Amino acid sequence: MAREKILIVDDEEGMRRLLARLLLKAGYETAVAANGVEALALVASDHFDLVVTDIMMPSMDGLQLLQEIRSFDPELPIIVITAYGTVENAVAALRAGARDYITKPFENDDILLTIERVFEHSRLLDENRYLHEQIDSRYRFTGIAGRSAAMQAVLEMSASVAISNANVLITGESGTGKELLARSIHTGSPRRDKPFIVLNCAALPENLLESELFGHEKGSFTGALTARKGRFELAHEGTLFIDEVGEMSLAAQVKLLRVLQEHEFERVGSTRTIRCDVRLVAATNKNLLDAVKAGTFREDLYYRLDVVNIHMPPLRERREDIELLTRHFIARYVADTGKRVDDLSPRALSCLLAYDWPGNVRELQNAVERAVVLARTTILTPHDFPQSIQGETDICVSLPQQNGNLTEILEDFERQLIVQTLRRHNGSQTKAADVLGIKRTTLRYKMQKYGLV
Repeated sequence: MAREKILIVDDEEGMRRLLARLLLKAGYETAVAANGVEALALVASDHFDLVVTDIMMPSMDGLQLLQEIRSFDPELPIIVITAYGTVENAVAALRAGARDYITKPFENDDILLTIERVFEHSRLLDENRYLHEQIDSRYRFTGIAGRSAAMQAVLEMSASVAISNANVLITGESGTGKELLARSIHTGSPRRDKPFIVLNCAALPENLLESELFGHEKGSFTGALTARKGRFELAHEGTLFIDEVGEMSLAAQVKLLRVLQEHEFERVGSTRTIRCDVRLVAATNKNLLDAVKAGTFREDLYYRLDVVNIHMPPLRERREDIELLTRHFIARYVADTGKRVDDLSPRALSCLLAYDWPGNVRELQNAVERAVVLARTTILTPHDFPQSIQGETDICVSLPQQNGNLTEILEDFERQLIVQTLRRHNGSQTKAADVLGIKRTTLRYKMQKYGLV
């Protein structure tokens, strides 16, 4: 990754040369100014990651320069240099917004450590700012609930790929939990302690997508009042999750492909190349191979993204997970709202199992939140859920009231569910098996077991 660029401001030529040599040797890019006026002109015309300025200078001293810079670029960090015995000047600079100060005479290691400390602080601010922008995310829980065979296969593949640096393409319908799976892959990877950054292509107009990916320099377009890091810079050494990648324009696809091949990019409005080390996870609800054939998605980019493909099954194909997910969401929203909800009625559960969930896990989550908020008793009933789910009451079944052991009760429940699902689909075993989330041969076996054929 490109090293940061530092502007050195000092009226003493010897000090400017000393600092420039020291910082260049440490790997930083540098520029120098002999006074505050020169420094302001450079800051206005070029990009800098840090300004190191002496306080005692003619015409415009370091405090005045600090105030001028902060008036139009408040996020540019500044370190001031002051002579020993005039620390009160440094304190005044800190109060005016300087990040740190150094006293003359100084050891070379001291100034390098101070600069690195300021840059680390800036990196933390960037990450925190991004996280605050994402605070309204609805999908916040960190674990993936799933005991169905389909989800177990997904989780096993995810665990295997997590330890590598391979790019991953997650496919599946909207609401199946693709971002959650991406977070799980990041958490299980060696990059777990580095940033996990999200970009949703569908939520951005095309003219802003490049800036969001690669960042921009001040003045590079209308509204670019300050320089800003893009998602690739924020995700350095971590994971970048690009959601709805199929919505990306062909022009943006070319630039994304270059980053994946060369591991470098330039901010919008800059010619400075920035190296990056980012693990990419992409997701889409589209068939990208169809998009490739249609000419709306680049074939070379598709194969760069599709190193490992993980398909998230829709909820209707993993009905075994519905109860587990429902109870997870109940516990979550009980904690959020403080309402008392002790359980889910058998009839409500049967309705949830019978519903097709076109919105997948996201729809189930919203339905449970509504049920908890509107619950009239401590037991959730079908009437606490949306009308679309209540409308499936023709196949809702209830557990028998008579006494019996657990096996007998569950078998009777299963028999009722099969009978009413078959009735709903006019006896079609294929459709009934699909709704129940089991193979047709399994359904046939159960029908024979319960004397239904």
